[in-house]
Amino acid sequence: MTERTAVLDREHPRRSPLGQPWSGRLDLALGLLRTARPRQWVKNVLVVAAPAAAGDLFSPAAFLQLATVFVLFTAAASAVYLINDARDAEADRAHPVKCRRPVAAGHVPVPVAYAVGSILAGLAPAVAVVLCNELTAALLAVYIAMQLAYCISLKHVLVVDLAVVTAGFLMRAMIGGLALEIPLSRWFLITTGFGALFMVSAKRYSEAVQMAGKAGATRALLNEYTTGYLRFVWQLAAGVAVLAYCLWALEEGGVAATSLLPWRQLSMVAFILAVLRYAVFADRGTAGEPEDVVLRDRPLALIGLVWLAMYGLAVADW
Repeated sequence: MTERTAVLDREHPRRSPLGQPWSGRLDLALGLLRTARPRQWVKNVLVVAAPAAAGDLFSPAAFLQLATVFVLFTAAASAVYLINDARDAEADRAHPVKCRRPVAAGHVPVPVAYAVGSILAGLAPAVAVVLCNELTAALLAVYIAMQLAYCISLKHVLVVDLAVVTAGFLMRAMIGGLALEIPLSRWFLITTGFGALFMVSAKRYSEAVQMAGKAGATRALLNEYTTGYLRFVWQLAAGVAVLAYCLWALEEGGVAATSLLPWRQLSMVAFILAVLRYAVFADRGTAGEPEDVVLRDRPLALIGLVWLAMYGLAVADW
């Protein structure tokens, strides 16, 4: 009886109420999750940037709102990844690395990736209108439209591709402030924007250095950019970001009445050291994975913690 049951299970797998084998549904769910790029979700922590800079981060209402914004931005970014992989499935199958992506490998059917991506793209701004405000919803909608345009055509346009990717990071940094209705400083926007351009162009430079003399660059435009030009871009962006941060810090004036030291001005030292440390990896051509550089380099992490402590003391007027 047991042997007969095993034979029947092999010939007719147990199915979920929706008619698909349980194992198949689990594989599909895991494939969708992998396509949504969970490793990239760490970028969305930038939604706390504006509230943190304004010192409006730790109230229960702000924490709940920022958690909501994080989830919504993650959904929007995941929607773009799903639609992009569905659109590029055929090309990815011919790529030595991208062929392992769930959609290209056949673990996630193309229509399913399109459907889930479209649902997330529609839900994120709609939910933002209800749980946040219209400006937050508008920014999410613009982000999705811009990133889809990038996937379709803008990634093939010199300089514009850098601007679009940079704008995506800037939008992450802005959205928390919009959700909490915090005015965004011009210096905050300039520092964040050029800081993002520094990391994006350093990433492209590293990819170009590593692909030099090799066929089959992972990005078509790497064959059109020169390493000299990309080096110029990340050096220019680093310089502007440092200058803007210094002006932002000095704009606050001297020591606040309740402060022990001019923490905001002192934080310039840590910020500049962090840029210089990151530039070491950019110069070597090993900044192709920014999240790995930031999370795995202990000196850079320590400098970042020192900067965070100084800026936190400045915000608290300690």
